[in-house]
Amino acid sequence: MSEIARGTTSLLRASLSRTGKWAASFAFISGAVGDVLNPLGPFAAYIALGAAVAALIIAVAMVLRLVLAAKAMPALIFATSAAAIAGGVYGIQQQTNSQNGVVASLVPAVAELQQSLGIVSQKVAKVEKTVTETQKIVEAVKKSTDTVAKTTEEIAQTQTKQTAQGAETQKTVEAVKQTTDNLAAGQEQQQAQVEKLQATTEQVAASIDTIAKGFAQLSAQGGAIADPNRPDEFYHNARVYELAGDMLNARRSYLAFAGFDVDAVDPYTRFATLLRVQDGKAGAREVFGSLAEKAKAPSLRLVHLLQFDDAQRVDKLNAFIAANPDYAPAYFLLAQEFSEDRLGSQTLADKRSEAQALAKFVSYEKGGGLLRYFVDQTQLADWLDRSRTRLAALGDVLDPSRFVPTLTPMRSNAGWSMTISLPEPATAISWRLGDSGPFTDTGLMAMNDQRTGKPMPNPSFELPDSTAAAIIAIKYLDIRGRETGPFDIRFDPDSALQQGNKQILDQFWTSWIAFDAGGNRGLVYFTQMLSFRCAIKAVHYGLNGTALDKEIKMPPCDAKDPYAIPSDYQPYFKVKDDVKSMAVQVTYTDGTKSPVREYKRQ
Repeated sequence: MSEIARGTTSLLRASLSRTGKWAASFAFISGAVGDVLNPLGPFAAYIALGAAVAALIIAVAMVLRLVLAAKAMPALIFATSAAAIAGGVYGIQQQTNSQNGVVASLVPAVAELQQSLGIVSQKVAKVEKTVTETQKIVEAVKKSTDTVAKTTEEIAQTQTKQTAQGAETQKTVEAVKQTTDNLAAGQEQQQAQVEKLQATTEQVAASIDTIAKGFAQLSAQGGAIADPNRPDEFYHNARVYELAGDMLNARRSYLAFAGFDVDAVDPYTRFATLLRVQDGKAGAREVFGSLAEKAKAPSLRLVHLLQFDDAQRVDKLNAFIAANPDYAPAYFLLAQEFSEDRLGSQTLADKRSEAQALAKFVSYEKGGGLLRYFVDQTQLADWLDRSRTRLAALGDVLDPSRFVPTLTPMRSNAGWSMTISLPEPATAISWRLGDSGPFTDTGLMAMNDQRTGKPMPNPSFELPDSTAAAIIAIKYLDIRGRETGPFDIRFDPDSALQQGNKQILDQFWTSWIAFDAGGNRGLVYFTQMLSFRCAIKAVHYGLNGTALDKEIKMPPCDAKDPYAIPSDYQPYFKVKDDVKSMAVQVTYTDGTKSPVREYKRQ
């Protein structure tokens, strides 16, 4: 290691002796030039940085023996000297904050040289500034030119748009004129269509009448037609094959009849019955769905919707009637949905719905309004007979005043017992005192109603004796769970007490008078009449068949305790032993009189 160090030291001394002087001189000159050019940029820093990097590279190359040390040593000394001197100059510039350099601050001639160089710099800057401003002006001019071009384009577009609007306005005016002309022509066309429709309706009616007559003649002849061509012939054959049990040919004949798109109900209802027997309801629905899509006759759509299930069928029937309010057969078919045959047991609402639909159907009979819907007139006659029979059986079910709940109040010493009577079986009953507020359910009894198969609702409820006159609302659920009501019933405690007492007196009149009761010979008791005196205005009687010229004076009615007999009042009077009979007549508070009642003494 000592030999290597001695060799390196010798080499360094030799290099310094050969190159040290000129390297130091050149480095000094470089630092001075960098200092003088400082106004233009930090050249001293640039020289110091470049020389330091060069020295580092040369040193690394020498260590790695990439170059010969003897050849690289002069360059290393030069780079190191330049980095040291330039770095020192840059350091002094920073410490003295000299913008023009250290030499310029000490030597005035150098400052003048810098000033002359600065003039050039200012001129160059001025030229650059002028060029920049010129460029900005050019951009502004270009922008203004673009704006003018854009404005010109917008003006052109506006003019084009105005021209188009003018043309559109002209077109609108022409369209309005054309529409006016079309409306006038349309009214004439509509009138012609109405006349054509009326003629078509008459033609269809005449066509069905012709088919019906042909069918009637064929039915009288009997036997299948060998080569059918007309609708009546196909319908006749379908009926013949069906009666003979040849369902395949019957089906073919019905389909052939449907191909004529005849708007008659009875052939399609019979065909639907055959299909349900053979293919089930789903099969019938599929066949009539296909026919209804292709045909125009409403009767095919009507019979198609009859192939759906209960609730869906009723909804579709109602929708059909809403769209075709004068299609009479639909009302008969709707009535069947609420009939006893279909439902088994009917509610009052079911009966009313059936009666309304049947009444509507029968109303079209006037003027032969039903004939055009039937090929087989015997089918129409059957529908009419069934409708009249059912309407007679339903009676006055459509009279809303005949079928409402009634309320029977009965007063006791404890208060009022209210008994509800309904026009039909119910599954729940509720009531409300007054015009508003919630309803109270009466509850269920511990027994089943044989008519509904469900627990019987309690038909009564209680009210306190202090209840004032008010409205009592009653509502109930029918056997199908549909709510009926509410029905408002007027409750007057005074009137109810009088009516209740009157009812008891009329019902139990044999107890008005009792001769010699309890072994009390010669006494006539009228205790029952006394207990229910709130319904009595006067009591007249006669003895042994004489005139009713005697009167039993009753104490006033005590509404708070109506059945109590005053302690100071005697409920009897005395008669002689020769009295054998007594006649009594009661005048009630409502002005009516009872029959004259006869009582024999035993």
